[in-house]
Amino acid sequence: MKALPTELSTGPKSLQPREKSVARVALEVPLGTLFDYAVPAALRVRIGDRVVVPFGARQRLGVIVELASTTEVPESRLRPLVAVREDAPALSQHWIELMRFLASYYQRPLGETLLAALPPRLRSVKPLPRKTLERRAGEGEPVFIPNHAPTQAQRDAIARIVGSLGRFEAFLLHGVTGSGKTEVYLNAISAVLERGGQALVLVPEISLTPQLEARFKAAFPGTGLALMHSGLEDVPRTGAWLDAARGDAGIVLGTRLAVLASMPRLALIVVDEEHDTSFKQQEGLRYSARDAAVYRAKLAGCPVVLGTATPSLETWHNWRAGRYERIELPDRASAGAALPKVRTVDSRIDAPEHGLSSALSLAIQARLERGEQSLVFINRRGYAPVLACEACGWAAGCTRCTARMVLHAAGSSGVTRKGSLRCHHCGDEAVVPRSCPTCGNVDLRPMGRGTQRVEETLAARFPAARIVRVDRDSARRRGDLVRTLESVHRGEADILVGTQLLAKGHDFPALTLVGVLNADTALLSTDYRAPERLFAVLAQVAGRAGRREKAGEVLIQTRYPGHPLFDALARHDFSGFASAQLDERRLAGFPPFVFEAALRAEAKQLAAALAFLRAARDAVEPPEPVQVFDPVAHVITRRAGYERAQVLMQSASRAALQAYLTALSAHLFAEAPRSLRWHLDVDPIEFD
Repeated sequence: MKALPTELSTGPKSLQPREKSVARVALEVPLGTLFDYAVPAALRVRIGDRVVVPFGARQRLGVIVELASTTEVPESRLRPLVAVREDAPALSQHWIELMRFLASYYQRPLGETLLAALPPRLRSVKPLPRKTLERRAGEGEPVFIPNHAPTQAQRDAIARIVGSLGRFEAFLLHGVTGSGKTEVYLNAISAVLERGGQALVLVPEISLTPQLEARFKAAFPGTGLALMHSGLEDVPRTGAWLDAARGDAGIVLGTRLAVLASMPRLALIVVDEEHDTSFKQQEGLRYSARDAAVYRAKLAGCPVVLGTATPSLETWHNWRAGRYERIELPDRASAGAALPKVRTVDSRIDAPEHGLSSALSLAIQARLERGEQSLVFINRRGYAPVLACEACGWAAGCTRCTARMVLHAAGSSGVTRKGSLRCHHCGDEAVVPRSCPTCGNVDLRPMGRGTQRVEETLAARFPAARIVRVDRDSARRRGDLVRTLESVHRGEADILVGTQLLAKGHDFPALTLVGVLNADTALLSTDYRAPERLFAVLAQVAGRAGRREKAGEVLIQTRYPGHPLFDALARHDFSGFASAQLDERRLAGFPPFVFEAALRAEAKQLAAALAFLRAARDAVEPPEPVQVFDPVAHVITRRAGYERAQVLMQSASRAALQAYLTALSAHLFAEAPRSLRWHLDVDPIEFD
């Protein structure tokens, strides 16, 4: 059997020749340089070691990135390393190369990038406590217990992926909802484990990890499984990272941060729901975990599988350009299951009453009579998006953001004086006023609908139904969501009300109806990505219906029933929709036909942010292929007390844009005032 490539030698630590007496160390500081330190004769070091070094008046933890025999630092100023931390495996050359790429491409200092990728406890100068070092994922024999026999399409997909083990290959696993993509992942991972490799599986949301964790543990009872996501406390997160780095965990399952885990025998990467915007980090190092996964697979010489029913247009474009190989799963995997019938309800004719059209109400009633489940989807949590005064036009706004406060009810009974107003942008909260602050009118009205108000409406219309609401308010703790979903699977709910938390990856056998409210908002958006996102979320939520032998139906309430997006959705024609969208983007000069970056600034005064952006634009001359637009304020200009503005940069040449960004970044790190916050966002996906 051909040996799989490895990221890290697991043999004994090799001693460096003494002539390599200078260690170049990356530190978590906002400087794009490495720092030279002398290696004492008593220490044996190698690239990838975590080391304690003196920095200023205190000590810091850094990582050795290079070893050299000479330095430009005067001998009198060359300080020695203090200690080498051997409580975790050294970071591999592949891992460091991944960090170099991320730092370079996303325009962040290498030290900040590299150290921020480690769990907090591995960034401390203190040794790891004994409890953290305990092994949690002791790996046994790789036993695979399949859930069911794969279909022919699944067998073909598995064969193509397994046949690529040992070399880089990028696959788009394009399967309709319910086609059994997870079963393909499990079978491919089984082949990896049999060969002694490790598999990395990325999911977009923490909410998906409990369900997948259960499936993976059932399929691989003897294999170590490491979970990695931002919801973990420091000790379990560090323990999972160590299990992966030591090779004790054969499978690493997590959200976007898991792509940064050290894995010595990495042999397969899976990115589930690859289209999801949650894979893009929106603070610090603003990386795309999907793109990082593809680059990491190249470094490791292993296949990467991008799985989805609705590929991102960038991924679809890469397949059409021949950079990715497409594997199709055109049918649902369960015997007798078919894709749901999708139809629109013209809300101009069948006007919704309290948010529900008569067609949707009758469809829900029919499911209740048959003992089947229904899902009412509205992508807006809270009770109502606006609390307003009809007398004078006042509407509750956030004092820290240029956005409305969302009305949240105190409970399922509806609006009470104990409810609250919350800003979904900065998290600020306020009490519901007794009267209008402008005119004194006590008759304040909620405008629009959120999940809480829809739940209230359904409870009034179907008093005997068991209604369960699933959104970020009802599932604040991970355990709450797990228990709720388990109760739905046991048939303890008749009607589900939810946001995107219910749209991804969940399998409810008894659910046969999906009703979509308020779908038109995205059609009127100025964001060129809005149609792509709307199609994806509607296709995903529609895919919850009819996943077994009972037929599924999807009703979409809309004022635009003839819109081409709804027509493509009804025909389950992603290919046609994607082709039309790509044609529009080519004509408009939008990604993926150009490459983008945004320089953003935040200040207490908008004028200061705009002045900074104009000065930055004028300070560095862009090469001819790069177009730099004028600074503009964000749509939501004020957020959390700061005024925000940005400059957009575009180029048909990625290399030219990167060269310009490197020069611009160097200027900004040297000249930007400390009173102002700024960042570069490469391949941005959010412009609010």
